[in-house]
Amino acid sequence: MMMIHGENNFNFTLIKEPNCYLATVTIPSASVDALYQEALLAQKAEAQTYGFTKGTTPLYYIENTFRPNIVEHLKELLFTHCVMNFLCHSLSKNKIVVAGEPALIDIILTPASAAQFVFGINSLVPDGEDRWKRLVLKAPERKHYKDLDRQVESFIKEETTKQQSHDDTTIHIGDWVCFDLYLVDKNDKPLLGGYRDQLWVKINEEEADRELHELFIGKKVGDTFLSKSSFLQMYLSNDLNMHYTFGIHIKDSIAHAYFSFDHFKRHFSLKNARDMHQKLIEVFSHRNDLSQRRETVEATFKLLLKHYFIPVPQALLERQKQLVLSTVHDNPDYHVYKAQADFKEKVKLLAEKQLKESLIIDTIAYQENIQVSHDDILTYLNLIKRPRTKEFVYFGMPSTNLKGQEIPLPTEVIKQYCLREKTLNHVIHYLTKKNK
Repeated sequence: MMMIHGENNFNFTLIKEPNCYLATVTIPSASVDALYQEALLAQKAEAQTYGFTKGTTPLYYIENTFRPNIVEHLKELLFTHCVMNFLCHSLSKNKIVVAGEPALIDIILTPASAAQFVFGINSLVPDGEDRWKRLVLKAPERKHYKDLDRQVESFIKEETTKQQSHDDTTIHIGDWVCFDLYLVDKNDKPLLGGYRDQLWVKINEEEADRELHELFIGKKVGDTFLSKSSFLQMYLSNDLNMHYTFGIHIKDSIAHAYFSFDHFKRHFSLKNARDMHQKLIEVFSHRNDLSQRRETVEATFKLLLKHYFIPVPQALLERQKQLVLSTVHDNPDYHVYKAQADFKEKVKLLAEKQLKESLIIDTIAYQENIQVSHDDILTYLNLIKRPRTKEFVYFGMPSTNLKGQEIPLPTEVIKQYCLREKTLNHVIHYLTKKNK
């Protein structure tokens, strides 16, 4: 059994079973009780009960009446605010190759006691160790149209001009914002001691995201403030009518107004302008509707999949097929695809391919001890600013849009996708340099 002690006395335990792990995140009783008491006081302030004026209902009556609802609320709140980031961090720290997503099996929560969140973790380590290092890849070549070079030069000039005219001191529409989130009591003191949940959110221009605009637009990195934002209330839990006060500290931001070539060069370890130009060509040069970059990635995985044996359990494959279907369903041509005779087979093959590719890359990442820093997140998010440069990203993040509204993503979730991209770049560089 493995155990990790996290900040605020959070604990993570891992028990090995055949082809899987049982992972338990434990939140200490002090944290559970602090939130429970806060929820009781909130319900007391709002409750209108027979025989009492609003706000005067005795706490024992509130507890007897609302306890089941409060317990369910705390399960959702703790899962979102405390467990998600800590679970992802702990799995990564233990170098656990996760097949699919962790499955929440049980939540054990009673007031005045520690809360336990139990997960089933499918773990499949591909049979192959470091045999990938013995492989050689001949990367696809670029098209040699002069117009491609002009397109790249134009792109560089256009984005450089945008950067020169942009005010980087404040947050604007379209930016990504990294912030620490914490709960405070009626005296504006942190409810969970020094605990902070680090999140990223994109500030879209949609009217549905107006509250996000009010929270962040015009503010600066380093700002700390309090808010009763209903957007954040709904993000943490929509099971109970709560009105938390949040502490927010803005850690960083990424401007959408321009593509950062400094970030781009750091992402691919490019030494000079010539290297940068050649790298950009990869997403401007196309053959059979595939960019040179995508061809290189597909060729890399085709080579790797030949040398790794990965038996995928049927239950895991079925879950991945559902994820593929949910993605395809949002495509305008969904009904055209679905009408094809081999549609189901294509979905199955794509789901199997996605699972195997993630498993191989995660395995190599841990074998090579590849680490992800805050700067890696910046350079990753920089790539997805423009449709063209988004071609450099193979492992796309989960959707940040829910019912037309942007939602925050935990930093540790983003790190997992950054780790895959960083590892993929490492593998491509290693395999292609041997052929030069």
